[in-house]
Amino acid sequence: MPAQPTGAPAPRDGRIPATSAAGCETRDFSLYVHIPFCSVRCGYCDFNTYATEDFGNGIGLGTYADDAIAEILFAARTLETSGVAKRPMRTVFFGGGTPTKLPARDLVRILQAAIDVFGLVEGAEVTTEANPDSVTREDLQTLKDGGFTRVSFGMQSVVPEVLQVLDRTHTPSNVPKVVAWAKEVGLQVSVDLIYGSPGESLQQWERSVRAAISYEPDHISAYSLIVEDGTKLAAQIRRGEYTMPDEDLMADMYLLAEELLTEAGYNWYEVSNYSRSEDTRSDHNLAYWRNQDWWGIGPGAHSHVNGTRWWNVKHPVPYAQKVRAGESPAAAREVLDTATRAFETIMLMIRVREGLAMRELLAVHDEAQLGASLRWLVSQALIEPDALNSQADPDPEAHVRLTLKGRLLGDAVTRELLPEISEEHEEY
Repeated sequence: MPAQPTGAPAPRDGRIPATSAAGCETRDFSLYVHIPFCSVRCGYCDFNTYATEDFGNGIGLGTYADDAIAEILFAARTLETSGVAKRPMRTVFFGGGTPTKLPARDLVRILQAAIDVFGLVEGAEVTTEANPDSVTREDLQTLKDGGFTRVSFGMQSVVPEVLQVLDRTHTPSNVPKVVAWAKEVGLQVSVDLIYGSPGESLQQWERSVRAAISYEPDHISAYSLIVEDGTKLAAQIRRGEYTMPDEDLMADMYLLAEELLTEAGYNWYEVSNYSRSEDTRSDHNLAYWRNQDWWGIGPGAHSHVNGTRWWNVKHPVPYAQKVRAGESPAAAREVLDTATRAFETIMLMIRVREGLAMRELLAVHDEAQLGASLRWLVSQALIEPDALNSQADPDPEAHVRLTLKGRLLGDAVTRELLPEISEEHEEY
């Protein structure tokens, strides 16, 4: 499990600086609820999760809903005393871990507590992640009746050998069953896929994509496997037990997913995410990519309010002790300067289909240098040509949008658009 980032000490009362409180009324507000419990810790996972239900001293799965609610109440008080404009939640997302390790009634109780103190925008998206083996039809009905609108199932692959490498324990045949149940009770459905597992072939990846399409979910995520230091899988690769696929195979997997998903009526709206329509995109993830505001509930959860970012202590025991004492569970925080915020906007928004507003780039770039970078990116077919006006200069009203080739080489595009680290051009 990776170490948390460094930062300045967080105040015990959680007060948000006045510079960040100002102007929040124009920004969307979301809630993330982290559920840190899993039946088994997957070998590739570097999230803050624990394969235990009882940490002793009255702290564990059975008390977690109350601790999460305690932080929700703390968040509401802190935002009010900091002078942050009260806004209803536009999205709510329960992630993990495995949120559905908690009883469905506890998830609903946490959601209702948040609605009681923050309110909820009409038509708001409320999502929980779920392991296909950890929910029943009755659970899904309880979630729907309790205000959830969407469920995201961790499918990863349909191939048992691939799931074994990832240490995934769910039964592949359960995925179509739970997808059908969720649709029957009226929930939108997303399924998550991972490609590039050690030993996975292009044919095996195709089986998984075709299977996911056959379940007819509203949304499909297709993420490339990133092996993080400190994970079991990283150690296995280091010992030579597994070998990662080469970059060409990874690119072929992405292109195959793009082809199959597009043919089936799914359209990309972020580099790794596809939906049947605008109404079935993940609004919560878009809030992250658009750098909006959110409060993260739970151990290790990250929060962001208008340029102030903080992260909670990682272990459930000190987390519970702090929220029960009415203190901020934050381990540290940072107040982002203008340059860092611009840097992050470029990195995030270039990934999204709507693209990066040219105004964001003109605010941090010399126009002549930016024009040269954009002309080169267009010449390499990495961005759409409409970023330039008829004189081949940056169009202030345009957006910089990735081509399919640009999605494959998104890091190179980002490097070119970040003024402080632009490098000599290479041919792609």
